[in-house]
Amino acid sequence: MDMREFFHATKVVSGAGSVKNVGQETLALGGKKVLIITDGFLAASPIMEKVTASLKESSIEYIVYDQVRPNPRTTDCDTTAEMAKAEGVDVIIGLGGGSSMDQAKATAALVTNGGKCVDWDYVELKEYMLPVICIPTTSGTGSEVTFVAVITDEERKYKMSVFDPIKLRPSVAIADPELLTSLPPSLTASTGIDALTHAIEAYTCKVSQPITDALALYAIDVISKNIVQAVEDGSNLEVRYNMLMGSLIAGMAFINSNVGAVHAISETVGGWYDTPHGVGNSIFLPYIMEYNIPANPEKFATVARYLGVDPEGKTTEELALAGVEKVKELNAKVKIPKLIELDYIKEENFRAIAERSAENALSQDNARDIDADGYMSVILKAYRGN
Repeated sequence: MDMREFFHATKVVSGAGSVKNVGQETLALGGKKVLIITDGFLAASPIMEKVTASLKESSIEYIVYDQVRPNPRTTDCDTTAEMAKAEGVDVIIGLGGGSSMDQAKATAALVTNGGKCVDWDYVELKEYMLPVICIPTTSGTGSEVTFVAVITDEERKYKMSVFDPIKLRPSVAIADPELLTSLPPSLTASTGIDALTHAIEAYTCKVSQPITDALALYAIDVISKNIVQAVEDGSNLEVRYNMLMGSLIAGMAFINSNVGAVHAISETVGGWYDTPHGVGNSIFLPYIMEYNIPANPEKFATVARYLGVDPEGKTTEELALAGVEKVKELNAKVKIPKLIELDYIKEENFRAIAERSAENALSQDNARDIDADGYMSVILKAYRGN
């Protein structure tokens, strides 16, 4: 039996209004001056006011970087690291979706380890990163509890990863559902299916293990039960909390297991075309699931049950396929765009996308062996909607 490891050391503070604790959590980390990494929209929002009010109450200085882009660039991380060093900050807060939190983690690693972001692509860190507090405002990436920062290298048109299970762990994750009530339906949808992708791939990939299986199945269950209502009624705090927990728990699962071909292809189109990560995952999830079923029909049948599919009268294979249809149904209900609607991705690019996806290391842990031809078949099915 292969050896498996499970890492988790992030303190999770959750519940409505929990963002008010950010000042106390910063003090507990020894923080005196904070760099908040976020985007322009959040910087001007009431959410930022809640964060800064708590910091002021604890007499903590802060500065703000509000230029985070979707799919943050290596050069962005270099910029914020220099800013953090110049200002002498001792804690970094990532406020927003996965982009803000990943940039915060990469920045914190660069401050203590030096060099440029491109120097740390899957290179073990020499030093612990600065303490990081992650405050998610979407329920999708799970980045608040993962020890990886996925950053776009524009020169290579490639998504690289700063990764270290010991030295890149966020110190605190604050999961406050009140911060998600204004999240638009489209972002609620794509980030929610992103989290579902994390859970399904964590459970079905080649390196899954009992602990990650348990976490992933819970996440599949809670996300599938709440995502439609979260999209339709974003003000429901209970639903928002359930989605936050589903996303966070899926993050704990996949970072200790892995993801597979869905992420390999989504990272390819994201690095190449700047397609939002959640949109890419959502589009390709059901088609990769269908491709993967022959590798482990029993596990995909279990996925279907946790998605809410009635197993009565179905063979294992039929149940597994019904799970694929359930994901397609969820995508339709929450209005995930179809691949053909991303008109900047041309059919003549498909072969190159397939080849680059096959080269992605995540393909190695996919439930079923997959090469460029396998990816090509998946892309064509997704494009044609069959």
